[in-house]
Amino acid sequence: MNVQENSPVDLERLLQLAVDERASDLHLSVGVPPMLRVDGLLSPVELPPLMEADTEWCMHALANAQHVQEIEQKGGADFCISYGEQARFRTSIFRQRGRISLVLRLIPSELMSLESMGLPHQVQGMLNAHRGLILVTGPTGSGKTTTLASMLDIINQERNGHIITIENPIEYYHEPKNCLVSQRELHSDVPTFSEAIRRGLRQDPDVIMIGEMRDLETMEAAVTAAETGHLVLSTLHTTGATESIDRIIDAFPTQQQEQVRLQIAGCMVGVISQQLIPRVDISGRALACEFMAATPSIRNLIREKKTFRIRSDIQTGARMGMITMDDSLYNLYERRIISYEDALARAQDREAQAERLDSINKKK
Repeated sequence: MNVQENSPVDLERLLQLAVDERASDLHLSVGVPPMLRVDGLLSPVELPPLMEADTEWCMHALANAQHVQEIEQKGGADFCISYGEQARFRTSIFRQRGRISLVLRLIPSELMSLESMGLPHQVQGMLNAHRGLILVTGPTGSGKTTTLASMLDIINQERNGHIITIENPIEYYHEPKNCLVSQRELHSDVPTFSEAIRRGLRQDPDVIMIGEMRDLETMEAAVTAAETGHLVLSTLHTTGATESIDRIIDAFPTQQQEQVRLQIAGCMVGVISQQLIPRVDISGRALACEFMAATPSIRNLIREKKTFRIRSDIQTGARMGMITMDDSLYNLYERRIISYEDALARAQDREAQAERLDSINKKK
């Protein structure tokens, strides 16, 4: 990070403030003060509004010549910067109304365990699979990247093999522990996700982590890799196991969907869908998650085009750690960790959820 002296913006102070306040994001935009997102809410820093020269200076302080050129040609660029030993920031610089804006997302320096994040302990068991597809899904800012990084860290410690990650940009650095780790960044090391997967299959991988399955080519390459003896981990911007499976199948042309359905039924290991919700008991956010393990019954439902019944199987799979999103939200509200409004607004079946939440209030 190239922060110069006598700068118009005390960028060092702002980055340190983001770390100290445990903010998820730092926003720098013309006409308003710097803003931090803490526990899901944006609040201004007590500083004057930023000028055009301020955000332009920040761009040049953080971006290299290639990124500046990308901003000029394409209107934006994404990359990561290191802030000493304390943290890394995923940086997005973009033009809006002809002015430069920046959003820096804090990447914690230490990884949490899956259970301390609030995931069922059975999730870790999926990482013993030597082939197949594991999906971590949820909206932007729901902690998908952190969950994936924690999973890779477990594999890195407990297995012996070659892990390849394909990211845009690389957020968490994984030093080799018991595994060899190769981390490839989009545009710097490889042009596309799909190209990286295809070439990766020739690089003797055991585990392939794909930052995001954003297009048909990437989905196709990921499913093929999962089918051919590799453990593939990736993310989707979907909520719920059913929606995630349907999203992949529906992305393919109609004439290919039946074959893809059979492929997914054969290679799916599990789906974790998550949301981060503001806590009402203490500061911070709580993780609400849906967890689906691909049992023979669920594989059969996928094969027979009955994904709408998967939620019912998740409900009866509690002994395997499976839980629906609505049950997770219900449990958090019952323990008074999240608000009634959030437990209802983020539910998949709001009418049924309202009845259940109201029954808690009647008991008390």
